[in-house]
Amino acid sequence: MPRILGGLIAGLLFGAGLSMSGMMNPAKVIGFLDITGHWDPSLAFVMLGGLIVTALGYKFVLRRDRPLFEPGFALPARRDIDPSLLLGAGLFGLGWGLAGYCPGPALAGIGFGNIETLTFVAAMLAGMIAARRSSGFLSRLTA
Repeated sequence: MPRILGGLIAGLLFGAGLSMSGMMNPAKVIGFLDITGHWDPSLAFVMLGGLIVTALGYKFVLRRDRPLFEPGFALPARRDIDPSLLLGAGLFGLGWGLAGYCPGPALAGIGFGNIETLTFVAAMLAGMIAARRSSGFLSRLTA
């Protein structure tokens, strides 16, 4: 139960932060990405704040033997940059730039019932399913 409650609290804080910062508004995100037009730099401060909190969090949390509700930390073992990572990052950036959504804000925005958000999430889930089913093909293609 503490694990579920901790996840719920973290999710609510994350969603509230996304909502308050404007990250759930595709127009605001696209305004940030439009550096040649009417650029809106305000989301840069949101990202900077996130980086600072994450850096401090890693510094303090990793001093512990284990997380509060798990037997151990689950940190990435790989640090190399491979074609699959570049392809995934490119697709993520393309989707973010075209739609103005990334997965976290889109999932947090489902509760508002906006048809554009629901359409994006449906397309994102379809893409995840397609990627999982074609992972063998993609690994052969990028190897």
